[in-house]
Amino acid sequence: MLNLMRLEMKKYHLGSYVKSAMFANFIILGFMFMILFISKVEGEVGIENYDMALNVIDSFIRAVFIIFAATLIAKLIIGEYKFKTITLAFMYPISRKKLIAAKLAIVMLFTFSVIIVSNVLITTIFCIVSDKFDLIPDVLSNTLIMQHIPSVLMNAIAASGMALIPLYFGMRKYSIPATIISSILIVSVTSSNTGNFTLNDIIIIPITLAIIGISIAYLAIRNIEKVDV
Repeated sequence: MLNLMRLEMKKYHLGSYVKSAMFANFIILGFMFMILFISKVEGEVGIENYDMALNVIDSFIRAVFIIFAATLIAKLIIGEYKFKTITLAFMYPISRKKLIAAKLAIVMLFTFSVIIVSNVLITTIFCIVSDKFDLIPDVLSNTLIMQHIPSVLMNAIAASGMALIPLYFGMRKYSIPATIISSILIVSVTSSNTGNFTLNDIIIIPITLAIIGISIAYLAIRNIEKVDV
């Protein structure tokens, strides 16, 4: 399974996706600083404290990389079905189930890893710069950081499962646009902020969506022998 995943990553040059993820991190970081600097110029408080800042950063990261995961699904799975290149892969003496499972495992592991790494990278840079230029009227404490770590881990796990939901919409007509648009809709619903509150804050919602995503992946793998290519 690991060798199969390694071959798939090499086949699709996933190193380029890592570079794209890093670029996305700097976009998120720039957007956060833009909010702070504009608020400071206008004499308003854009982000009240570090607790809010860390939650906003985590929310941005999950939103970006759930959509990012949809592009991976479109590339690794939907595109192969759409352009019939999956037929060649199925001709090799490899179980169809293992092949699709390897592709989905890559999506989940990539999503989880990049969310964790991005949180560490963006939060570190953001907090250092914010503290130096006094952008947030608050003091960052070790207690807050320690309390935030379990939340980031849980959200990353949930997002990794949630990121598989677009597979269902993409596989219906082997539509790449449907795969990506469905991920944008999911992000819009779960991450839209109203009064510093999102649906993702209700823990049962991301957990339920993650279970739905994993169930979709399971059904896709289980029924792969019956799917027409």
